[in-house]
Amino acid sequence: MQSTRYGTSGPEANTEAITKPPGQPKWQPWAIGGRVVAALALLLVLGACGGGENATATAPPPPPPTVLPTSAVPTVVPTATPPPVPLAATVNSQPILLADYEKRVAQYEQSLLVQGFVTSTAEGQARVAEIRQEVLDNLIDSALIEQAAPGLGVSVNDADLEAQISADIEAGGGQAAFDEWLQATGLTYEDYKQMLREAFLTQRVMDAVTADIPQTAEQVHARQIVVSSSEVADQVLAELQVGADFARLAREKSTDLTTKDNGGDLGWFPQGLVPLALEKLAFSLQPGEIGGPLQLDDGYHFVQVTERDPGRELSAEMQGQVQLALFERWLEEQRTKATVERLVQ
Repeated sequence: MQSTRYGTSGPEANTEAITKPPGQPKWQPWAIGGRVVAALALLLVLGACGGGENATATAPPPPPPTVLPTSAVPTVVPTATPPPVPLAATVNSQPILLADYEKRVAQYEQSLLVQGFVTSTAEGQARVAEIRQEVLDNLIDSALIEQAAPGLGVSVNDADLEAQISADIEAGGGQAAFDEWLQATGLTYEDYKQMLREAFLTQRVMDAVTADIPQTAEQVHARQIVVSSSEVADQVLAELQVGADFARLAREKSTDLTTKDNGGDLGWFPQGLVPLALEKLAFSLQPGEIGGPLQLDDGYHFVQVTERDPGRELSAEMQGQVQLALFERWLEEQRTKATVERLVQ
């Protein structure tokens, strides 16, 4: 019987853009696998008491000396110290167990095998190394979201999760198909439930921190030129300073393949959708003004603003993009403030 594809559904399932796990098809929820709850047993070794006897020795006169009773002296055996629990990381002193991390990695690898991805090749091993890094990053982010949730008044209860699981089972073809899918992906029922918990919590925290997205916002219409070196940036700057056409230079020199053919046109955008430094530059310009060069990770940027609108309507798609971008900025702030110790490579 062919496996049925399962995933989150319902109003809180829109987390794919920020939470989709590496290498997973779109129907997969945010993260594969659940947290392993580790229970440690402390072993107490009790001391045993040794005993002595009252002994009296007899000898020829003079009268024998009397040996006083010897008190039993207990043997004290020190309490065994339990071995430390192996950790993958700590996030503000909250541990991420190595067992959780390794299990999550194994589930990602299993999902790759299900998709026919060969992990034994050099390319496969490189992908596995990427996955291990991404898994740890996701677990750290999950811990940060979990720590922030109470302060935002956000929680997820078991009733929500059980209702969602029932809906997923029904939508996916029934219990037998669900069980087959769990087996194929290496998940347990509790893994799936934990996966849903993380997805629900992420969505609800995102909704809380981005609750004030307006229907309209100040926007700019801009063009950009991106070049790869400071030498080329100096050449572009010199040409712009003597009045060269910005759109023509973008078509001739820009390395941004998505915009160069249309003269570097970025279209209209509000704050929150482009890198912060680029956003600050663009929103500092008036129509007709040019700024740059601005060095970012992908090269040197020049920006020309062609129009501004202080209250342009945000489309539904743009509102979603703004929400994701604002949430990512919020999450980056949490990462910056957090004390994180990574214990695995």
